Amino acid sequence: MTNPNAGFTGGAFDLSQLKETSQQEVADSASFFTVTEENFEQDLVRRSAEVPVVALIGSSRSSASEELRKDFADLAKQGGGKFVVGYVDADKTPQIAQVFGVKNLPTTVALAAGQPVTNFEGAQPREALQQWTDMLAQKLGPQLSGASEQPQEEEEEPTDPRLLAAEEALNRGDFDAATATYDEILASEPDNAEIKQARDTVQLLRRLQGTGTDPLGAADAAPDDVNAQLVAADSEVVAGTPEKAFDRLLDFIQTHAGDDKQAAKDRLLELFKLYDAADPRVLDARTRLASALY
Repeated sequence: MTNPNAGFTGGAFDLSQLKETSQQEVADSASFFTVTEENFEQDLVRRSAEVPVVALIGSSRSSASEELRKDFADLAKQGGGKFVVGYVDADKTPQIAQVFGVKNLPTTVALAAGQPVTNFEGAQPREALQQWTDMLAQKLGPQLSGASEQPQEEEEEPTDPRLLAAEEALNRGDFDAATATYDEILASEPDNAEIKQARDTVQLLRRLQGTGTDPLGAADAAPDDVNAQLVAADSEVVAGTPEKAFDRLLDFIQTHAGDDKQAAKDRLLELFKLYDAADPRVLDARTRLASALY
């Protein structure tokens, strides 16, 4: 049974315990809060310039909303301020829900620098929410921290002659030479994200060699042929429409199983690496992939 005198010392209330409790309540309320007209701009929009902000638009009439609300509150508390969550009660503040153009409840929207970057509708397993918020914190957080600070001018570094050699190799269509050069750089700089991205791009161009003149038509004619879908997705990326490539592979993953499904998933993850992890198209596709796999 709870001791009714807990918190009292020598007949007086223990102020140190009160202070600790208050600090914890403030921390929790700062990481998860209810959005109102009064705090919408300051705590939701402006705060997203500092850390990723998750807006959960829901209703107490929806069991899925209540489950998400509970899970997000726990995750926000555990997140240590790396992201915050604002709950929008669509029944009490419908005007705020309308700002997000919500069609279904619950809807979850991630904001960064005042802009929505990705969203999803309906419930999600807690594990998927954990992965999603971790990704927001890891990929968007570093780009937002200190966003208000003016960047200092840096001296331009001389171009690595190996990069020029790789570029020349690509211009003459020698993918092997370009790959070898990038491998040489990665051997001494294994964490160089730009070089990894460049190498992955070369692999994509190599895959497209000799694949025919109409890969999209071939894929549309054989919707169950995983190889045709992979080639078509590569072609859409090269054409500058990665969102179409992501949609194509996600549709295939949702409607197929076994080795074909795994091959489409592996290619999708590989294509993600060609873009900045904070690219809204990548964030949206990753969210949908998580939904498709759970």
